[in-house]
Amino acid sequence: MFVVYWLGGNPDIEGAAHFKRFDENALADALRFAEDLRRRQSDGEDIGFVTLCSENPHSVGKPGVADPPAGYEWRKRRR
Repeated sequence: MFVVYWLGGNPDIEGAAHFKRFDENALADALRFAEDLRRRQSDGEDIGFVTLCSENPHSVGKPGVADPPAGYEWRKRRR
């Protein structure tokens, strides 16, 4: 899943936070949407802090840092 977040763009609420979700197969659409927001910002519209975030719904592990498997020994160089 992809989400584009941005601030502004609403004259009634200063600095309003917004987001738009895209499904897991719509990366190109999410990128086009973010680029359109950036273009509007460049043209002077009150839009800022445009960012795209992603989360893999098919991830096999838990998100974040996990403990290494039992018996794993970290070494800077493996020879």
